[in-house]
Amino acid sequence: MDKHGYVYIMASGPMGTLYIGSTSDLVGRVFEHKNKIYPNSFTAKYNCNLLVYYEQFDSMESMVARERQLKEWQRNWKMRLIIKQNPNWDDLYPIVLKSFGYDSNV
Repeated sequence: MDKHGYVYIMASGPMGTLYIGSTSDLVGRVFEHKNKIYPNSFTAKYNCNLLVYYEQFDSMESMVARERQLKEWQRNWKMRLIIKQNPNWDDLYPIVLKSFGYDSNV
């Protein structure tokens, strides 16, 4: 079954400012954040250009429910979620690009 949506967390750096979003086009949306396509956006203003966490969903309803849930979480819960999956706060975008068949130098 095709995946329909993603919930993701962008960060300004390890333990830095966090942004939670959702999209049906993870590659394109993260590209927009990284390149500050919307210069007045939260991610551009706070330099949240590292993809540090993402989840994939089979339905838009599940995606939206998870995004709302994470946005209600306390900051320390969000930090633990990231650290559990990505303890070094690596930028996961190159991994995402590769998994979608793109050259990671894009």
